[in-house]
Amino acid sequence: MSTTSTKPQSAKGLSQPQNGLDLKEVLAEEVFRRMISLERKRSERTQRPFVLFLMDTGRTQPTEKNGQILLDILSALQTATRETDIMGWHETNSVVGVMFTEIALENNLILSTVLGRISDVLRPRLTSEEFSQIKFSFHLFPEKWDPNNPERQSNPTLYPDLNKRDGTNRFGRTIKRGMDILGSLLLLVLLSPVFFFIAATIKLTSKGPILFRQQRIGEHGIPFTFLKFRTMYINNDCSQHKEYVRQLIAGQAVKHPTKGTGEAVFKLTNDSRITPVGSFLRRTSLDELPQFINVLRGEMSLVGPRPALAYEVESYATWHRRRLLEAKPGITGLWQVYGRSRVGFDDMVRLDLRYARHCSPWLDLKILLQTPRAVIEGNGAI
Repeated sequence: MSTTSTKPQSAKGLSQPQNGLDLKEVLAEEVFRRMISLERKRSERTQRPFVLFLMDTGRTQPTEKNGQILLDILSALQTATRETDIMGWHETNSVVGVMFTEIALENNLILSTVLGRISDVLRPRLTSEEFSQIKFSFHLFPEKWDPNNPERQSNPTLYPDLNKRDGTNRFGRTIKRGMDILGSLLLLVLLSPVFFFIAATIKLTSKGPILFRQQRIGEHGIPFTFLKFRTMYINNDCSQHKEYVRQLIAGQAVKHPTKGTGEAVFKLTNDSRITPVGSFLRRTSLDELPQFINVLRGEMSLVGPRPALAYEVESYATWHRRRLLEAKPGITGLWQVYGRSRVGFDDMVRLDLRYARHCSPWLDLKILLQTPRAVIEGNGAI
């Protein structure tokens, strides 16, 4: 692993190593943030958590006095941490961080010991006022997600790569949002007769509301109210679907033959909860039309991963969550065009992540143009 000196031209107090401190062992901000991203991906593979410890020094001005205080803080950190821990600037000359691998935030005794060591080393070197300006925080990966919590589930501190990507791709995101607004408005107007016809058919053929409202998990794990035309009888039991979703995510689900073609898909095909009209709407994907309202609200995009169910997210492996972090959920996407229910859950997630890596207005346009053909052919639908 290559390291970069943290000696900034504007920080006078960090020009010379003192107290046995080797500044080359302190990673520069860009390198340290990249290491956080790499450590997060390693943790996804190994299932071993890590803790990111941040110390906000309260130093913002590059004075000689502040430089000496920062040197004392860095020296204290090196004294109190292990050789295998990774230390660097989370914000240059302001917030220093340490990544503790093979340690869990639940182990309060270990973390209290680490914090105690740092405090013991710092207190003799700083005045009470200087010490009081320091703020400590711990960030555990993987985070605990509660899909029913209305707040954002992902911790932005642990995803510096995604924050950087969003910041550098503002133009592309603006274009995508513009396409979403114009596209959803246009389709809502053009398809309004279809909306009225489907609404009347649903109302005349079964009891219950026209629209089906359900909590889904959106970008960064934030729940929102998802809209579809109702395709099921009311007051149905979803326990069978929950169990099948659990098996699907675990790679234990079996394919079921579809009606008509007999093609095997990863989906419940003989679901007694679905009405006759609902079966047609699902097979033609017409039940998805109200989601243009979700797109207009900004909760979804025209193109992106399908929004997840709350009980689906509860069964996710850590790496599965990336489909909720790296792109806003959409009505159509690579999975709908190239895979649909013919592929397993892991392959669906890989398609979602592939889209997130290569997302662009041109790719969105290509997927949108291919979607009608996928809907007409009905491959993987029921």
